Amino acid sequence: MPLAPPRICGTCGQTGCTDHQRPAWAHRTVVPRIRGRKLQRLRDQLFDKHPLCVECESQGRTTIATIRDHVQNLADRGRDDERNVQPLCAACHDAKTHAESVRGQQTGGWGVGKCL
Repeated sequence: MPLAPPRICGTCGQTGCTDHQRPAWAHRTVVPRIRGRKLQRLRDQLFDKHPLCVECESQGRTTIATIRDHVQNLADRGRDDERNVQPLCAACHDAKTHAESVRGQQTGGWGVGKCL
């Protein structure tokens, strides 16, 4: 069975470089995520306390919140607890997620520009 061709290093440009490799899954953090019924209960509690999107409110708009968002995302070592969540509408959540994705790519997160 043929092997895949050697990869070109994103750091030094050499083919098959072993100096700049990182361990598999090194960019991942292990954060215990809340799931299932407990998550649904926490969402309900958050929306009961704060039914409106906090980002829209800060800009003088009134929009119903539909997403339980992490202020500091879990990939950046944010915690999955009530001090790190905020209610957002779908539009604000999408904008925040896009900005985090762009920032992650610019800083070399998720393996961008690094040897794999």
